[in-house]
Amino acid sequence: MGGLGQWLSATRLSALGQGTGQSRLSRRLARIHATAQHDPYAAFAASVELARAGEAEGQHLVGQAYLAGKGVPPDLTEGVRWTRRAAEGGCRAAMITLAVLCLRGMPDTVAEGAGPQVFGTTPQPGPPDHARAAHWAGEAAALGDAEAQALYGYVLSTAPAPLRDGTQAREWYARAAQAGCARGHLGMALVMLEQAQTPQDWAAAAQSLHVAASAGLGTALYLLGQLYERGTGVACDIGRAIGYFAAAAERNVREAQARYGMALLSGYGVAADPARGQTWLRRAALAGDAEAAAVLGDLCGRGLDMAPNYAEAVAWYRLASGLGHAAASRTLGRIYLAGVGVPADRAEAGHWFGVAARQGDTVAAAELGALLVAGVVPREEGGGLMDVFRKAAQGQDMLAMFNLGVGLAHGLEGDQNIQAATHWLKTAASKVVNAQYWYGRMVLTGCGMPANPEQGRAWIALAAGAGMVEAMVEYAHLLVAGVGGPRHHPQALALYRRAAEEGSVAAMFSVGAMLGGGHAVEEDRPAARSWFDRAAQQGHALAQLMLARYLAQGLGGGVDLAGARQWYQQASAQGVGEASAELAQLGSV
Repeated sequence: MGGLGQWLSATRLSALGQGTGQSRLSRRLARIHATAQHDPYAAFAASVELARAGEAEGQHLVGQAYLAGKGVPPDLTEGVRWTRRAAEGGCRAAMITLAVLCLRGMPDTVAEGAGPQVFGTTPQPGPPDHARAAHWAGEAAALGDAEAQALYGYVLSTAPAPLRDGTQAREWYARAAQAGCARGHLGMALVMLEQAQTPQDWAAAAQSLHVAASAGLGTALYLLGQLYERGTGVACDIGRAIGYFAAAAERNVREAQARYGMALLSGYGVAADPARGQTWLRRAALAGDAEAAAVLGDLCGRGLDMAPNYAEAVAWYRLASGLGHAAASRTLGRIYLAGVGVPADRAEAGHWFGVAARQGDTVAAAELGALLVAGVVPREEGGGLMDVFRKAAQGQDMLAMFNLGVGLAHGLEGDQNIQAATHWLKTAASKVVNAQYWYGRMVLTGCGMPANPEQGRAWIALAAGAGMVEAMVEYAHLLVAGVGGPRHHPQALALYRRAAEEGSVAAMFSVGAMLGGGHAVEEDRPAARSWFDRAAQQGHALAQLMLARYLAQGLGGGVDLAGARQWYQQASAQGVGEASAELAQLGSV
């Protein structure tokens, strides 16, 4: 309806035109109005004099002065007190002001005789009081005030049940519109847009919006822009649509600021102007538009014509996240996970993935599952995350079942609950590869149930066949050792190779170990040395020990005592006792 602030602003001057039918009072009100333009203090003093004489219009002016802080320090308590006196004295503008204050959650009653208190507290806004708002708007509407009739329609159309009454709302909107009230036309348009089913319905709504837009109502301008953009009820005209968005943006309609900013950014229906586009997006974001804040985060992260500004990108994403933008929350998780412009922090990444998951982002929930497996989700996030997973799991979301099972196994809600974890992981294993691997390991080792190596191996084999790297490595281990079934070293070596090519350091070491001899595959020490080197470079302690031995003994290549000493030292630093002993025996070069 164009913003409650516009309603309140509109009532500040309306009292001057009401009068009581007495020309003397009208002249005094006109003089006060004229004086207020250059001397608000004198205007306030004159208003007080009129108010104390019992004139309701004067009481309203005093109340407005206190509410706006014009000619007197702002004081909500005094503003409400004087405004209520004026309303009770029949001032329609005061009634409208009280109705708007009630919609804003401001109290419309103050104890008489309480007086100002030096150490008193100012009444604080609370939830909207639609019942009191309806009372005061209805009082003014019944007196024939068109603005009040439109406001009363607004209250009746937006109030919660049982006060909401769409039929009565439309009737009051119609009365206001018939009296030439722009907000009445806007209200009628909103009702028609909600109920429109035919092209004629949309056209009628557009006609009412045109009347309201011609009066400069921001909401009407924005809605007209949407109709022209879609070609609904009017002929499609993108340029005209953007023009309406621009006009609404100038009137502080947040959604219009965002749409106009995006149009300027891309040159959609208007000449491209990225600098102005970003300015409008900033205004929209700071006014609370989540999508605008997220877009600004994207722009700062990409940099466009200048270097990326990751710090500013993070700030915009945080704002968008706080406004409920799930994708922005997920992006923050990825930023902290990868360390893009910020120190890499898996715990912080887990926090933001958790925020996104609670905001309904299923992709973030999946990424959070990987961090749950790694055990890096902050403990304080546990309870809330588990509630999200449990609700989704109960809705048959298989990925949520897996995450719930992992969380229960890790004790994210406090103590571990292995029995419940097993239930959810087994259920998820029918579809989720990670659940197959986790459940297989639990069955294999007898975690929460009697051990069953055969069944455990079968589940892990299933996950390995689906390409899960950890499962390939684990299944290869089982094939090497013959746990849960027969040994099969050639198949194990093939699995290790696949996992190693996918980046598994443990698999790189295992390939080297199998090619180094002692297994039912062809020995290839040069290849083994190469695989030990790859794993050692990635920090694998046992690979460092084996590479040091190969270099010291010239296995799979030439002797390199200096290199051997270096790798023995690195393995020793990681706590490999054999490395320290063999380094001592190596001697000096």
